[in-house]
Amino acid sequence: MNPPDLIWTVILNVIFNIGIYYLVYYYLVPHFYLSNKYPEFILYALICFLVSSLFRILWEPAVFNMDFSKEGYHIGFLYNVYISQGIVILVASFLGITKDKFRIEQDVRDLGEEKDQLYLDLLKSKLNPHFLLNTLNNIYVNSFTRSEKTPESILQLSKLLQYIIYDSSKEKISVAQEFSSIESLAGLYQLKYNNELDIVLTIGDRETMDDIEIPPSVFLTLFENALKHSGIGRVKDSFIHLSYTMDQYLIFEIVNSVAEEVPSSEGNYHGLGNEAIIHILEKFYSGNFDFVSEAVENNKYKTVVKIIPYG
Repeated sequence: MNPPDLIWTVILNVIFNIGIYYLVYYYLVPHFYLSNKYPEFILYALICFLVSSLFRILWEPAVFNMDFSKEGYHIGFLYNVYISQGIVILVASFLGITKDKFRIEQDVRDLGEEKDQLYLDLLKSKLNPHFLLNTLNNIYVNSFTRSEKTPESILQLSKLLQYIIYDSSKEKISVAQEFSSIESLAGLYQLKYNNELDIVLTIGDRETMDDIEIPPSVFLTLFENALKHSGIGRVKDSFIHLSYTMDQYLIFEIVNSVAEEVPSSEGNYHGLGNEAIIHILEKFYSGNFDFVSEAVENNKYKTVVKIIPYG
């Protein structure tokens, strides 16, 4: 062909193949391949290839008066038609499938993140009713005797409510905020048992507590589980010893006694198990934490959380 005819052939073929591309990309792939109708998709893609190729074979020589008198020209023309149409359909199919694959993967990631957040919210919400039940029971008992402990109990309750309403809904809070709620809960237990409980909180580095942030409910939950299983206030010589230190690692450790039986008032409350705690730590400190929870000698139980907070 002469140069003007060649240019017009290229322009018309580009316009024609854009239509073929859109047909495959926006119709065949979504309606057949993504609907798991693979035989139909292959059939219609093949039909599209044959029809588009036949159309070009018929109209191009007629419109542009192509000369096939020289040997091999017609074969070269057919190769050009078949290869170009095949490439257009294959590229449209590949890009259409890949686009939806990426979109589905992104939707799965988004759903996974939403699921994780809902799971964490559910875990935290399981704590709140038990907090309130525990505290209100203590205040209720003290109210009958007009005890001087009642105002202090209400103060500790207000701190716990502040934690439940404001702090536990955050993604992270300071270690100081977490320990404030632990101290409030421990204070309520001490008030109930006339400050005779063997609950010892040893804090090795208070200066860092406002600077380091952790997910809420983790340390508090471990402390609450220790209150439940230690028999504190019910069993003689029961104890809970908690410590916090911060050097290269944040180390939170609880050693508590183990009661043989959990009272019926606690039996229906399951709290957050170790699996849930590990799930939370994995979300925020994947590869940068150690969690050990095991029985040790002399009927004791030891729980240690070791975190690299800036990892």
